[in-house]
Amino acid sequence: MDIVSLLASLVPGILGGNIAGALMKKYSLGLLGNSLSGVVGGGLGGTLGGSAIGSATGSAMVGNIAGGGIGGAVVMVVVGLIKKALAKA
Repeated sequence: MDIVSLLASLVPGILGGNIAGALMKKYSLGLLGNSLSGVVGGGLGGTLGGSAIGSATGSAMVGNIAGGGIGGAVVMVVVGLIKKALAKA
């Protein structure tokens, strides 16, 4: 994975995490938390999405971008759910 592919995963991951946080306020982790969880999800989603979505579309870059955004949103929601469950305990 070169630097361009990495950035094509991480930047959409940050955006996906922050957009998900804005849409689902009760799971939001704040700007920094949404961004950090988005980076983690973007890295994971971009790696997996680059393979799965990229082979379907014929472009690994499209897979990295889509997978990064989706992965960032998913990880942000999962971390938000865990945080909310721990706050109740």
